[in-house]
Amino acid sequence: MPHRELARALSPLLHDVAREAGAMARSYFRRGEKTSARIWSKAGGSPVTEADVQVDAFLKVRLSRALPEAGWLSEETADDPARLKRKTVWIVDPIDGTRAFLNGHPDWSVAIGLLVDGEPVMGVVYGPALEAFYAAVRGEGATLNGRPIAVSARSALAGALTAGPKPLVDQLQQGVGDVAYAEKIPSLALRLARVAEGAIDLGLVSANARDWDIAAADLILREAGGRLSGFDGAPPRYNQADPVHGEMLACPEGLHAALVQALTRRRQAAH
Repeated sequence: MPHRELARALSPLLHDVAREAGAMARSYFRRGEKTSARIWSKAGGSPVTEADVQVDAFLKVRLSRALPEAGWLSEETADDPARLKRKTVWIVDPIDGTRAFLNGHPDWSVAIGLLVDGEPVMGVVYGPALEAFYAAVRGEGATLNGRPIAVSARSALAGALTAGPKPLVDQLQQGVGDVAYAEKIPSLALRLARVAEGAIDLGLVSANARDWDIAAADLILREAGGRLSGFDGAPPRYNQADPVHGEMLACPEGLHAALVQALTRRRQAAH
């Protein structure tokens, strides 16, 4: 089945499953307070909660049933290299922004993308505590709560509202003279989605993001008229043996070349 027909056919189910997963996670969320979920540390020290694990198991059952031939890559599932040989692959982050979730900050999300031949063809980023449901199918535009969205119409980098790690925003500011600092957005998927809807102009991303952090939001951004790339201007490559990415930038298509230049100019001068 061609990718667009496949995405159209699966889209209603994906939306229902994402909402159900979000409701499951939200039952553990306490705005402004610690989560009611049990918390432990993964190897490397990052936190995980019983909500992450429960939502991951639910999504794996429901999505694998809908598309049994698809591979699976999720933050909370042991990686199966069989995915590397699959034409279709689900890319899932059951709770993106776990620290925000467990501390009562509403900026966390459920992120689900579907790859065909390594390219995102369908994506959902759902912020249950915000009732913000971003979705896209390749070639058909992006929506927030069912309404079409588009990136900022800004035509220059100076003064752009920028979200991301302070060292990278500082680096950009040194390159363009002045940018506005957006409030921190703990969920990377939501950070990219907010560039897609034009709520912020630019998004910057530290090295070591994984496929599950960005695949769904990348498609939403593309369909809203934006672009996600490395600092070298190249798009992310998905479903690699090691699904880790370097520093990245997200912006309207019309600002991409200027943003790449601004972020790399000082580094090149230093070498």
